[in-house]
Amino acid sequence: MSYLITPKDYKPLLDLKQTELGIKQIKEFFQMNLSSELRLRRVTAPLFVLKGMGINDDLNGVERPVSFPIKDLGDAQAEVVHSLAKWKRLTLAEYNIEPGYGIYTDMNAIRADEELGNLHSLYVDQWDWERVITAEDRNVEFLKEIVTRIYAAMVRTEYMVYEMYPQIKPCLPEKLHFIHAEELRQLYPNMSPKEREHAITKKHKAVFIVGIGCELGDGKKHDGRAPDYDDFTTPGLNGLPGLNGDLLLWDEPLQRSIELSSMGIRVDKAALVKQLKLAGEEKRLELYFHKRLMDDTLPLSIGGGIGQSRLCMFYLRKAHIGEIQASIWPEQMRQECREHNIHLI
Repeated sequence: MSYLITPKDYKPLLDLKQTELGIKQIKEFFQMNLSSELRLRRVTAPLFVLKGMGINDDLNGVERPVSFPIKDLGDAQAEVVHSLAKWKRLTLAEYNIEPGYGIYTDMNAIRADEELGNLHSLYVDQWDWERVITAEDRNVEFLKEIVTRIYAAMVRTEYMVYEMYPQIKPCLPEKLHFIHAEELRQLYPNMSPKEREHAITKKHKAVFIVGIGCELGDGKKHDGRAPDYDDFTTPGLNGLPGLNGDLLLWDEPLQRSIELSSMGIRVDKAALVKQLKLAGEEKRLELYFHKRLMDDTLPLSIGGGIGQSRLCMFYLRKAHIGEIQASIWPEQMRQECREHNIHLI
């Protein structure tokens, strides 16, 4: 079911023309800084991939990809990507990228099963990035170093926005707070995972939660993660499992945390086999992507996605992602947004 948060007395700080200019400047400035921080080159990405190759992102394993038959391939099915988590690793191999360097791309996706609201749209736009690493880099300290570099680019971008529009005051803290999902559960044992995210992010303003997808002390997961790209079982922060995580910022208009990025050190052969077994998905080892990984023809890597519209929404202090991107919304939501001064594109 769709949802809508309507901030009391909400008034956009920018008009439509200023907003469009701000979106353009943010996207250009941030991707330049991201590329510089992580030594990434831009590549062209697909909108769809062939079904049955194991390349599409399975997200939480329940979302249905948009698919269509290809006439010239005997009606073979193509799937619109959910993200490019596995495609990027294949591309690193194809381009023969050296350790310490990587790629980024504009990823556009359609997620038809998304619950529509302030932060969720049918249309997803991300900077998807991937970087080659060595076996020695597969540890939580390296993960933290990369996350810190990404956060530095976010802080610089916020100051650029302030220089353009002085009415938008910077609010990001100098340092990012790291915490494992199990430590977070112990800190707020009577809260749901989403409530824990809001609580810790309200306190620290910018948080990276490590260990998304691993089983916590109560036998549950903080959130779902497909078993065949992020490594969420190898010991990491304070000996707890997981070399991946989510980056959250505190959003003032909505008075809640928003997830800006999911990322992690990717599975090696041992982690892939272990995580597929835990998920009861060993059959995936027969798919193209998984065979490539098991045959040692894919590099070790770290990677993730950073939401473009969400990032712009945060910087421009917007209350709804539909103020940043053009998408489809329930008519009742459009009407309610108009009544609360939220101007959907």
